[in-house]
Amino acid sequence: MNEIRIHGRGGQGAVGAAEMLALAAIGEGKYAQAFPSFGPERRGAPVVAFCRIDGKPILTREPIREPDIVVVLDPTVMRGTDVAAGLKRGGKIVINTSRPGREIAEQYGFTGVSLATVDASSIARNVLGRPITNTAMLGALLKAESVVKLEALFTQITERFPAIAEKNIKALQCSFDETRIEELAAAKEK
Repeated sequence: MNEIRIHGRGGQGAVGAAEMLALAAIGEGKYAQAFPSFGPERRGAPVVAFCRIDGKPILTREPIREPDIVVVLDPTVMRGTDVAAGLKRGGKIVINTSRPGREIAEQYGFTGVSLATVDASSIARNVLGRPITNTAMLGALLKAESVVKLEALFTQITERFPAIAEKNIKALQCSFDETRIEELAAAKEK
């Protein structure tokens, strides 16, 4: 089972990203769940969404405490949140950033994980005309771990955003193509 936690801010589409990912998995014949975790937050407040994908029925309804993959739509969330909390050993972190991955890893102490980075904000601004990064970050997620086929998301994007589907698909594809992945060694024990 792949368990995914998505960090973002209200209005960036974290919840929608989790839903599209789950629906794409279901469209491929897999089992999936998507659910958010937020209270009465306003636009711009931190939001967390979750997605589970498996080849067999998913019986748990528990919150995801130990994700396989963490996706960060907005890097400013990392200032107040340990996005790697509970991440399984050898897990994957996918971050929207223009900074080099090694620099991010050093600043936040990421070790023993696969780190995928892409400047999804620039891609979204250039392609969509606004910095809403959810579809672009789904492309980065699929580059880091192919939990569904890229084309399965094309269908979900077309259904969810019919008027701007072509642009969102382009953002997804650009991000997939531009994502950089680095394997970070585990910290040495002293």
